[in-house]
Amino acid sequence: MNALKIDKAIFYAEAKDYIFLTLGLLVYAASWTVFLLPYEIVTGGVTGMSAIIYYATGFKIENSYLIINLTLLVVALKILGFKFMVKTIYAIVALYFMLKFAQELMPVDGSGHFVKILGEGQEFMSLIVGCCLTGTGLAIVFLNNSSTGGTDIIAACVNKYYDISLGQVLMLVDIMVIGSCLLFPQFGTYVERIHKMVFGYCTMFIECFMLDYVMNMRRQSVQFMIYSREHERIARAITRETDRGLTILDGHGWYTGEDIKVICLLARRNESQTIFRLIKMIDPRAFVSQSSVIGVFGEGFDNIKVKTKKRYQIPEDVLDDESAPRS
Repeated sequence: MNALKIDKAIFYAEAKDYIFLTLGLLVYAASWTVFLLPYEIVTGGVTGMSAIIYYATGFKIENSYLIINLTLLVVALKILGFKFMVKTIYAIVALYFMLKFAQELMPVDGSGHFVKILGEGQEFMSLIVGCCLTGTGLAIVFLNNSSTGGTDIIAACVNKYYDISLGQVLMLVDIMVIGSCLLFPQFGTYVERIHKMVFGYCTMFIECFMLDYVMNMRRQSVQFMIYSREHERIARAITRETDRGLTILDGHGWYTGEDIKVICLLARRNESQTIFRLIKMIDPRAFVSQSSVIGVFGEGFDNIKVKTKKRYQIPEDVLDDESAPRS
């Protein structure tokens, strides 16, 4: 019975990941096609690389996107393993069809170009709106344990063998992709190419800002300090409803001179409403303090991602000291 429950939980978790992954890809494809493509705005990554090829040669974006990603997948499959790549493969194939159909649905003007939704001369405004939406779409994808492939694959491969962060690799590749605008005379004079490159770097920073903002907002954690004589009932209810562990501290009221138990709880910000509801149902007179925390690391939260190097290792004489605290 327990095994069946675990299997169902895994199935629902995977189904949720794929549903939100698809939603994130839809937001990304729609905003890219509606706001960035008509104004010929370049971005980083494989999508940006495909866009540059399209602007310069007319070769369809979705075709370039698929060819480049398939090449990267073949190279990376041996390095990263098939299990890691399953959702990425789904994202690549799904985004290919979404980009294809989004362009077919876009209205065109008399000259055969995509209609500029915000009007002529609104390149920068379209850039801001488009990148805010594409950054949000990418954040939804990353929050559901996947990626859109492309430069993410390159970054993962490099990070596996070298002590270089994913962000550093992605930033370097995006700078090179956007900077390649200078090599294509089809983009106009040298000044016009520099103008397009600067716009491209603006897209990179706005998109990265939105990506970090949405992901950090989703991952924000809070700390509760709950003072109540019904601490046992509140603790049981919170543990049952949120599956969060908590700690009971001993407190002493200076004004009343009485001892009291204090519940210390760390949770995600989006769980706050549930916790407040449980407290109010059990003890409406409870005293509750809620504060934001910079980060929470451990089971149920984020992993500690710092690398331990030899020069940071604990000396052996400290480990051999019997009086030293043990983990």
